[in-house]
Parts: sequence; structure tokens; C-alpha cells
Amino acid sequence: MSANPSPPSTPDHRSWPVYRRLLGYSRAYWPVMLVAVFAMALDAACTGGFAAMTEPLLNDALLAKDWDTIRMMPVWILVIFLGRGIGSFVADYCMAAAGRSVIRDLRQQVFEKYLFLPTSYFDQHSQGQMISRLTFNVEQVAEATTNAITVVVRDSLYIIAFLGVMLMQSVRLTLATLVIAPVIALIIAFVSRRFRRLSRKIQDTMGDVTHRASEVVNGHRVVKLYSGQGVEKDRFGAVNASNRRQHLKLVATKSGSASLVQLIAGLTLAFIIFVATRETMLDQITPGAFTAFMTAMLAILPSLKKLTNVHVMIQRGVAAADSLFEVLDSPQEDMVRGQPLTAVRGELEFDNISLSYQPGQAPVLDQVSFTAGPGTVTALVGRSGSGKTSLVSLIPRFYRPTGGQLRLDGLAICSCRLQDLRASIAMVSQDIVLFEDTIAANIAYGSVGPVAEQDIQAAAEQANAMEFINKLPQGLDTRLGEGGVQLSGGQRQRIAIARAILRDAPVLILDEATSALDTESERLIQAALEQVMRARTTLVIAHRLSTVENADQVLVLDQGKLVEQGTHQQLLAQGGHYAELHRLQFQDSPDSPTPARSG
Repeated sequence: MSANPSPPSTPDHRSWPVYRRLLGYSRAYWPVMLVAVFAMALDAACTGGFAAMTEPLLNDALLAKDWDTIRMMPVWILVIFLGRGIGSFVADYCMAAAGRSVIRDLRQQVFEKYLFLPTSYFDQHSQGQMISRLTFNVEQVAEATTNAITVVVRDSLYIIAFLGVMLMQSVRLTLATLVIAPVIALIIAFVSRRFRRLSRKIQDTMGDVTHRASEVVNGHRVVKLYSGQGVEKDRFGAVNASNRRQHLKLVATKSGSASLVQLIAGLTLAFIIFVATRETMLDQITPGAFTAFMTAMLAILPSLKKLTNVHVMIQRGVAAADSLFEVLDSPQEDMVRGQPLTAVRGELEFDNISLSYQPGQAPVLDQVSFTAGPGTVTALVGRSGSGKTSLVSLIPRFYRPTGGQLRLDGLAICSCRLQDLRASIAMVSQDIVLFEDTIAANIAYGSVGPVAEQDIQAAAEQANAMEFINKLPQGLDTRLGEGGVQLSGGQRQRIAIARAILRDAPVLILDEATSALDTESERLIQAALEQVMRARTTLVIAHRLSTVENADQVLVLDQGKLVEQGTHQQLLAQGGHYAELHRLQFQDSPDSPTPARSG
């Protein structure tokens, strides 16, 4: 699986459509967010009221010594701070509830999309990138929706409240303060494009970090056995350092713009003090009014700083949302459209089948033709990379042929209803997938409706799995860890075979299904599989030629072409590719019952 190349940054003209689509996820929770807005308005009104109180506190209480004002001042302060506390709590809780709901909804949508994306998508995108989108990118999106909205609404209300206080004290000084607004707008516009680029790079490097970490965690035994710690340390160090560099660039841009805004605000403050201390202004403004004006103006600065930085969250969210929408907009497999399948017999007809994974690449299958009838066993043999697994992957429509026609019971597979098609197929591959659940649940995985325990047990017995399951503390109810790591390879394979037996599908695909079994277990499993294969169309990718010898037909693939076809004895008599493979396997003892790998 190759890493996904970094997608380009979100262009400026696409930012608003992406963000508008993103805000649509918040729209579903508008009642909660409306409550939050009212709570923010209460918070802002109380905060502005506290700034306005400095005028009567100075003029009436301290200078004029008005005892009514002095007595009421503590009460007003308590009321104001009580209002602020209630407003702040309700706003934060409601916005958090909306935000986590957005994360839940978006994460659920992306996960469900992963379930129905075609196999080719997983081939083209790394596991780390896909997991990073589901975890890291979704969190960035939440920042751009509810968190950014909180900052914009709350701090805008603060600024409006403080501007109201300033206008009440002096319109002339307030107008002089507003000269900084266009300058700050230019700064925001200038740095927004850089934030978008850096945010996208950070998300990509997080995907690389996740990918490298998951590779080492999954392949830790190989790393230890081949002393790859040094190599993996260097690889992870490189992507980790790249992630750090991108974060530092983002911090430098964010801090630089904020510092510049603070400098402009400081120059404006100096200018305001200069204007206020002119002789004409000193006659028009009282000490209390000037103090209230300065209190409100200084209180605006933190909100102004937050508003200048809110585009950091928004641009991160836009970049993250763009990557998530790329997933959500990807074409998915249609499970229900097509010709329904009923009473499938299992006759497979490959008619000049060709397959290329990418346009312009050499075909991995080149005009392969054969028929596999119901109740027959077709063995596929050939060197590694000859196209055996690619061939059987066409049957469940993991891939579509680029040439020719594949038919099931005379009906083109590409026109079948995919849900019915896959319900007609059971597969056991060399890469066993077990889920973190009970053994019984793993065996019954994919079965339609509830499955009786005796049916699960019967399938396990046929697969020779009860021999080790009975020794486990809870038998079939024993929970497996991630991937069934506490089981041996052969035990995992027998559970997968039991799953295929229980599915009872008319088409059975065995992709080196006994590769992890010892000779004795393989002999027992082979006897069970022979019983299962009698009533089914079975395609076997041969791991050991003991399976091939009993097949109704053997297909020999070489570089994607079908080079030989016949029974075991017929192909041996021809003295071609198959005879050469057979000779290499049994060169020590041609009649030996213990075969070796076919490659």
C-alpha cells in the first residue's frame, strides 16, 4: 500500500464553499447554538456593564463621595459577575455539545464511507492517512465550526459592548480608535493563505506519522528479528521532524500576526492618549469618563487578538474539511442496484478476461478464459506474481476487468446486485482477518440473521478448530484480542475456514487457505474442505500440490496469461510449466506425501 500523495492546498476561491458546507453540519444543532448566542450576549452585556461602571465609581463614588452610589456599587458588581458566570457556563456547554455532535456525525459519516469504498481506494491511500483523517482531521474541523463560531460571536459581542461604552463616553475618541480596523483586516487577509498551506501540510505529516507508527506496531516482530530499530527510528524521526517544522511555521505566522496587531493597537492607544490630553478634549471629558473609555478600549484588545487568530482555526478546518469531503465525495460501491441473484448454481465463466490496476500499466491478467462448473474444483498454480490472487479478486468484484466478460450462471457479474453476489461467495485467504470479539462471533461474522450455537460449533468441528477452542477458558465465548494475536497462525486460519463453512455459499475461494497449518492439521482440514467443496464451485490457489492433484482442472498462470490447462496427470504428461513446478516441489522424492511450497 503506497502512501497517498499530498493533495494541493485548498484554493482561495474554494474556501468559502468548503466552509459553508462544513457549517451545514452545525446547522442541525441551531437550537442549542441559539441558546449559546443568547448566553454570550448576556456575558458581553455584563462585561460591558462592568467597564461602564468605572465612570460612576470614579466620578460619583470616589470624587463626589455619593453614598448611594457607594452602597450600591458592591451589589452591581455581584449582579454583573453572576450574569457573566451564568452566561459563560451556558455558552461554553451548549457550544461544546454542538461541537462534539458535529465531530460524532462527521466521523460516523467518514467511517461509514470507508465501509463502502472500492478496494482500489484502499490500494491508493495509506492506512495512516485514512486513520488520520478519521481522528486528527475531524478534530480540526470541529475547531473551524463550533470553536471558531464561539470566538467570532462572543468576542464580536464583547467588542460591540465595549464600543458602546466608548461611544457613550466620547464619540470623537471612538472614531479615532477605529483607524486600526482596515489595517488589521489587511493583516488577516495576508496571512490567511499561508495558514491554509501550512494547515494542509500539518495534516499530511500527521498522516505520515500515523502511517509510520502503525507499520512498526503491526510489523514489530519483523523489525525486531531483522534489527530494523535503527532504520525505523530514522524514518519516524524524519516525519516527526517534518511535522514539528510545519507546526513551528504555523506558530511563527500566528504569533507574528498577533504581535503586529498588538503593536498597531499600542500605537493607536498612544495616539488616543495624545488626543485626549489636548486642551480642547480635557474640557469635554471627565476623569471617570476617560477612565471608562480607556478600560473599554483596553478590554477590546484581547478580543481583537482572538478575532485576528480565529482564521487559524478556520483555515485549519477548511483544509481538514477539504480532505474529508474528498473521502465523502469519492464514488462508493452500489450494493443494491443491479440484477438480483436467486438460487445461484455457481457456474463461473471467464471470457478473455484482462485486468490492469492503473491505466497504461502492463496487465496483470491478459485474456484469460476458462469455465468453472458447479461442484467442481479449479486449482490455480503459478509463480508468485503470476496473477492468481488478482484473478479470484474479480469474482467478488473487488476489481472490475478492464477487458473481457466474467459471468456467474450466465449473468455478467458487473450487472449483478453486489450484495447478492458477495452473499454467494465465501473466501479464505492467507491474510486472516479476525475481529476483537468472541470466537463464536468471528465464526458467525457476516451470517444473515442470528446463528444457533450448535451451527457455529458444527462449523468449528468441521474446520478442526474445536480441538483448541475446547482448551480455552471460555470456549467459543473466549474473546480474541486485536487480530487474534494470542492464537497461532494455524488456529486463526481454522477459525477463518469455519467462518467460510458456516456461510454455506455456492462459490468457495481458497487463497492458500492451509498455508499456516502443519501437515497433520492440513490433512484433517483438507478432508473437511473436500466435504464442503463437493456441492460448490471451488477455486483454489494452490499452496501445496496435494490439493492440486485432486482438482477437476488445474490452471497454470504465468505473467498474467493462462499457459496450461488440464488435470494433474494431463499436465504432468505434457512436461511443461506445471511439470516443472511439480518437479521443483518434489525433486527430493517425487512420490513423497509431504509437499513443499509451490511459490
